[in-house]
Amino acid sequence: MTADRLPRLVNDWLNDCRIRQHSPRTIELRQVLFGRLRWFLDHRSHSECGKVELRDFFAYLSTGHQGSQGRWLDSRYTKPLRPETVATYFNHIRAFFSWLVNEEFIEVSPMAKFAPPVVRADQVQPFTREQVESLIHAARKSRHAHRDEAIVRFLVDTGVRASELCSLKMSDVDIVEGQAYVIGKGNKRRMICFGRKTANVLRKYLRDEPRLPTEPLFISERGSNAGAQLTRSGLKQLIERLGLAAKLQSVRCSPHTFRHTFAVEFLNNGGNVFSLKQLLGHTSLQVTNRYVALAQADIRHQHHNFSPGDRLFT
Repeated sequence: MTADRLPRLVNDWLNDCRIRQHSPRTIELRQVLFGRLRWFLDHRSHSECGKVELRDFFAYLSTGHQGSQGRWLDSRYTKPLRPETVATYFNHIRAFFSWLVNEEFIEVSPMAKFAPPVVRADQVQPFTREQVESLIHAARKSRHAHRDEAIVRFLVDTGVRASELCSLKMSDVDIVEGQAYVIGKGNKRRMICFGRKTANVLRKYLRDEPRLPTEPLFISERGSNAGAQLTRSGLKQLIERLGLAAKLQSVRCSPHTFRHTFAVEFLNNGGNVFSLKQLLGHTSLQVTNRYVALAQADIRHQHHNFSPGDRLFT
């Protein structure tokens, strides 16, 4: 396939995705990814977009940060891409070429025999209870204390993804019942739950800043986006600031770490893996079972520190 056909075919594919009700976030992500692919083909003066050029592109994803100007000739991108990010590029580009085959634009996908990138299980460790408490104390001292504490408690009490938290509207949340509805991956709607303490902090936050049912639950308080829906980037920056204020070390301070923390604490407190699967919005137990291993490791660590037998005098 010639490279100059790529923009039009990608546009056709995205329109088909809209017709099939793919989520706006998925479509936006694909626009970004294929914009990067188009940039690369132009940058390398590739006139074709086939097997050779795509192999060159995936190699660049892994090595482009090593250039003097950074990946995409942008000094902001000087770190290696995470394996999960490379896999995201791979999966979406493969889906595009499979669509081209199904629509008979091409006969064979140039990615038909590509081996997928290796992505090992996420080894992000959860926060300890002491670290979560430190983050809550840091939130209480922040400029927007009620909002920031509500966000920290909501993340650790529900295990929601960053995108799910940011997209919440007032009408999605029932503080009295301690539940909310989020739109997860695959545009699937599910119920999540939260406890009394989280509900009380949410109530204080909304008492200070009441809003209409159609307005976002969490709003941005900084920059040009102030007063609008909190973005994933804004949430990430907020959690990083709280992590610095709490002086956390040896743990990745990100919204996703709260998801790990929720899962492990839920299991340690007696929750079952089937309920956890529903609460996290997983499509299979295979992903959920990773948290079982983390929870078991935590139990072994707790027993090592607090073994009744070791604490006997004799």
